[in-house]
Amino acid sequence: MAQNVLDRAPAPTADLGRRPPRRPRSGQWTAWAFLAPVVVYLVACYAYPLYRNLDLSLRHYTVRSFVQGGAPFSGVDNYQRVLSDPTFGPALLHTVIFTGVSLIFQFSIGLALAVFFTGHFKLAATLRALFLVPWLLPLIVSASTWSWLLNSESGLVNAALRAVGFGGVNWLTSPAWALTSVTIANIWIGIPFNLAVLYSGLQAIPADIHEAAALDGASGWQRFWRVTFPLLRPVSAIVLLLGLVYTLKVFDIIWIMTRGGPTDSSTTFATWSYRLSFGNLLPQFGPGAAVGNLLIIMAMVFGLLHIRMQRRQPS
Repeated sequence: MAQNVLDRAPAPTADLGRRPPRRPRSGQWTAWAFLAPVVVYLVACYAYPLYRNLDLSLRHYTVRSFVQGGAPFSGVDNYQRVLSDPTFGPALLHTVIFTGVSLIFQFSIGLALAVFFTGHFKLAATLRALFLVPWLLPLIVSASTWSWLLNSESGLVNAALRAVGFGGVNWLTSPAWALTSVTIANIWIGIPFNLAVLYSGLQAIPADIHEAAALDGASGWQRFWRVTFPLLRPVSAIVLLLGLVYTLKVFDIIWIMTRGGPTDSSTTFATWSYRLSFGNLLPQFGPGAAVGNLLIIMAMVFGLLHIRMQRRQPS
């Protein structure tokens, strides 16, 4: 009987030892064709400019060598020159203060407004659209508007202060107030972005979770702090990272309002890099590129920290 069963079993075929068929080359070429525009864009708009900026920072460029080429290699001399410059310390401090204060207030106010708009009421959609106006305006328009508002002589802010019995403030011409003025303007411009993204994140949180917390006796603040905010953490991390990268490179607002002055009191790395490269009769392309690379390194450090934190979070 066992012999009959063995006789009926199919004999092994030679196909079992064959390799699985390969994907047709046409499919591979199609995949590369779709990737090619992205690769070309990244190389042309990111890789090559980064390479050129690094090359600028490692050579002694003049106007003639910048146009004709042949700039001598100087190694890290430009970086040493920047680090030993008296402007380096104040510019670094101003960059940290400008970025940190802007992020804290933009995120806090944006989150408060996002929570406020989750309570569906009349005209909520209209008000949300109006809050997006500062984000939609060109930066030159926003900065010019704030320059007019904070003008020492004819500004609306000083006029309001005088109307209630306070003296006027030299917002843009006083070293004590210049950095504060550009920071306020940048906070106003960045709030709509935080509002829009955080509101979308709040909308993605299921309402059942809030209802269950309310049934368990949690107050409104407890529901927000123990339920809403932890669930919003991934969105918050992205918002803070994008806000940090954007704020580090803010140039338009500061340059239009104060040009980094007076007496470098509102100079950041972004404005310092521009002034070194293009703001003088004798441009210093090498040191200007070195300051720009320091900004890139700062942004990359925070980006890598964000990636590391995301990997540590449980999936």
